[in-house]
Amino acid sequence: MTGKTDKDFEASLKKLEQIVRELESGDVSLNDSLLRFEEGIDLYKKCRQTLESAEKKIKILSDSLKEIDYKE
Repeated sequence: MTGKTDKDFEASLKKLEQIVRELESGDVSLNDSLLRFEEGIDLYKKCRQTLESAEKKIKILSDSLKEIDYKE
């Protein structure tokens, strides 16, 4: 991941954790809870996409290492 991606991921994760705490507290109105839940779903999707992208990169790098090991 790039530095910007790292910062975006960390910021999204922190915001998602904050939303979860707010929802779990029960101190939020129903309408606000729905809005926060919707925002949380969007943040979750964004974080998941970032993680999936990182996993793909790791797999590509790991596979390339295996090819080098086989050739030696």
